[in-house]
Amino acid sequence: MIPKVISWSLKNRFIVLLLAAGLFVWGILNIRKNPIDAIPDLSENQVIVFTEWMGRGPQIMEDQVTYPLVSNLQGIPKVKNIRGTSMFGMSFVYVIFEDDVDVYWARTRVLERLNYAQRLLPNGVTPTLGPDGTGVGHVFWYTLDTKNLDLGEQRALQDWYVKLALQTVPGVAEVASFGGFEKQYQLVVDPVKLQFYNVSLMDVMSKVKASNNDVGGRKFEMSDMAYIIRGLGYIKNKDDIENIAVGNYNGIPVRVKDIGTVQMGGDLRLGIFDENGEGEVVGGIVVMRYGENADKVIAAVKEKMKDVQKGLPEGVTFKTAYDRSELIEAAIGNIKTKLIEEMTVVALIVIIFLFHWRSALSIIIQIPITIAVSFILLNFFGISSNIMSLTGIALAIGVIVDNGIIMSENAYRHLSEWQNQHNPKA
Repeated sequence: MIPKVISWSLKNRFIVLLLAAGLFVWGILNIRKNPIDAIPDLSENQVIVFTEWMGRGPQIMEDQVTYPLVSNLQGIPKVKNIRGTSMFGMSFVYVIFEDDVDVYWARTRVLERLNYAQRLLPNGVTPTLGPDGTGVGHVFWYTLDTKNLDLGEQRALQDWYVKLALQTVPGVAEVASFGGFEKQYQLVVDPVKLQFYNVSLMDVMSKVKASNNDVGGRKFEMSDMAYIIRGLGYIKNKDDIENIAVGNYNGIPVRVKDIGTVQMGGDLRLGIFDENGEGEVVGGIVVMRYGENADKVIAAVKEKMKDVQKGLPEGVTFKTAYDRSELIEAAIGNIKTKLIEEMTVVALIVIIFLFHWRSALSIIIQIPITIAVSFILLNFFGISSNIMSLTGIALAIGVIVDNGIIMSENAYRHLSEWQNQHNPKA
């Protein structure tokens, strides 16, 4: 079989060259399509269900949130395992699917089942799906470099401007904020005053919630003019909260400031984010969407950050904390260097030992064609270009080169034997 293939190839060299050129072009196109990352994604095919119910202990979260969710998510098709974790105020359920299941099909099935399981949870508790990223999706970290804003102002800038802008970048699943203080209005109630005015704590909570709202009216026509009537009730400052009526005492309204004090403060924190021991910082983590090209996503995020920079307050700049593209470029640069080195060494070896440049050229051509074809197989099996796969290609170059040198030397040996048999005097 092999002699026939060799014989046919020698007789149809033009067709063989066309096939090799076609494979090379096809491989180049696949190189551009192949997603590039530094770390191979070995994480499980999972969908995360996150539920928040602040103020409740782990046991309550386990009994009233985690257990009902795990029980009702059991019947989803193609599920390998379901894991639940309960902690203070939060519940995490990890639905592990089989490896060949499409991640978005899995998220749809989980969301359908959550609509049914919602009725089993306490009032006001709503489970949500985690971002459609993977365990290696944290591709870029940044911090805000500023000396004129406090941690609360930095966190507000991150949450309400930077984060919303970066989430519009194609391929970004989520931008998670970290550090600083989340600003909030804090109402400190005096129990003695509540008892004196005969106002319950639930009354205070319901009245404050109901007062932070805009209400619609109707159109009012007067003198051929139409006016839209509406009630503007959104809270703008702490004075608005202090003037909210929560009850009455002998016909006199009891306001929030009569039963407590209102102050601006930060939400409860479970930790801090320190940078190099120089103090707390505020920033974000860019999470890449499943199956995206990490190098392109990071480049797009950096380009978007240049536009966002124009709208930041004076003296506020971005500072990169972690950039995976540096590792990606190093891995790509390494294989390029090895490719050039091995092609040069092969050319020198063949020319020195065989004194024939066409033989060296035939061996060198095999290297780029083989590498291009390998990317066709990478895309076919859904493997990204990462440290492991690129290292394997770099190591395989040696095998390709050895094979070419051995076959060239073997061909010369057979030609020499044939010449000695047919022309012994020469």
